[in-house]
Amino acid sequence: MESVRMYRTAPLGKRPRWWTELPLIAVVYALYSAGRLLVRGDVATAVDHGLSILDFEKQFRINFEHPLNRLFTDHAILGVPADFAYASLHYILTPAILVWIFRRRSEHYRKVRTWLMISTLIGLVGFTLLPTCPPRLLDDAYGFVDTMRQYSSYGWWGGDASAPRGLGGLTNQYAAMPSLHVGWALWCGVVLWRHGRGAWSKVVGVGYPLAITLVVMGTANHYFLDAVAGAAVMGVGLLLTKPALRLAERIRARFVRTPDGAPDGAPDGAPDATPADAVAGETHRAPANVSGGCETSARTALSRTAASETQPEADARDPFAAEDPADIPRQTPRGTDGAAAAAR
Repeated sequence: MESVRMYRTAPLGKRPRWWTELPLIAVVYALYSAGRLLVRGDVATAVDHGLSILDFEKQFRINFEHPLNRLFTDHAILGVPADFAYASLHYILTPAILVWIFRRRSEHYRKVRTWLMISTLIGLVGFTLLPTCPPRLLDDAYGFVDTMRQYSSYGWWGGDASAPRGLGGLTNQYAAMPSLHVGWALWCGVVLWRHGRGAWSKVVGVGYPLAITLVVMGTANHYFLDAVAGAAVMGVGLLLTKPALRLAERIRARFVRTPDGAPDGAPDGAPDATPADAVAGETHRAPANVSGGCETSARTALSRTAASETQPEADARDPFAAEDPADIPRQTPRGTDGAAAAAR
């Protein structure tokens, strides 16, 4: 039987390559960092936004940052670890989990990576449209203390948020709404909960976002509503992840093609387009006939068809040739005598 060439399809969920992922992540993070620096906004406007948020929280008695900040300020055993957590975990644990997903759960990597990137870009839009003064930069009359300035002798940071000493000018201190510290921590928690194994991954998945939420308020870097907005941004990013992946796949299928000219990146379970030569070869063959003639291949069926066209009279020695009705002997029916049969 003649064999037909099979073409391998590239599944949508195949393992990504690090040399394409690193530049992509670097570009998104560079946009995020550059946006924070370039869109500083007017200081007076940022202060007004911060006071509006604080007044709203006081009206509904959800200004949890006040008691937490007093607790962290009065007890260094709480304030110092909180400052270290704010200054480091945001930049260490998030990429570590991204690398872990890439290496150990590669089938889920594209989804969680896209979710993180979309949410980060949405947060950048929030920084642009709503520059907000954090509690620690408000006037002392509002009762907030910058714990990172108070405990700066314990770490590498100075008085300019979590930036190292002398590099405060490289950060936008009025990018408080939404809190991506909380947003990224929520992303880490969901990824650990869904894709981690064992009870510890579940515990960390729940505890880490809650701890970071307390840290950002206790250090006076964010309001409670900043944390709520950070969680909301991650929710919107998650909703946009699947449409973004479908759009990216359409673009990839349109512009990226295999060496044979067939579109690369067909959806899961869908074969690539059948080559023209394979289609033509199949249409010229007669279908296989599995019947009493025991014709089991297209070649056999084709040879018999050609033979019937060139030999109008069947060979008498062919056991499958039709017999002349006159040559077929009649059988005497049962239950009748010979005379009745002869009469018929």
